[in-house]
Amino acid sequence: MKSNSNNTYHVFFTNLANPLKINIIINLKEKEKNVTELSKELNVEQSKISHALSSLKCCNIVQAKQKGKQRIYFLNKKTIIPMLKLIDKHAQNFCRGKCLECK
Repeated sequence: MKSNSNNTYHVFFTNLANPLKINIIINLKEKEKNVTELSKELNVEQSKISHALSSLKCCNIVQAKQKGKQRIYFLNKKTIIPMLKLIDKHAQNFCRGKCLECK
């Protein structure tokens, strides 16, 4: 395997391994939101949310659109939404609480 692929996987999965970033992803799975909404719902400072969103945007996990003076964030519909559905299906079929026992 190429080292470039290893680095790509590392960056991608590092984003997904961060609890705040996962909470943002889960929150955006429901509905697109701005930083203020995410901050209130996750009870996290806006600066931390913005920093996490910047990293998620870098990998195109999260995308943004301008709506007036606000930036509205949403999950990448082409790749991330299908991936989350696949993860949910996998977890439902194979994990069922067993994953916590494997530690």
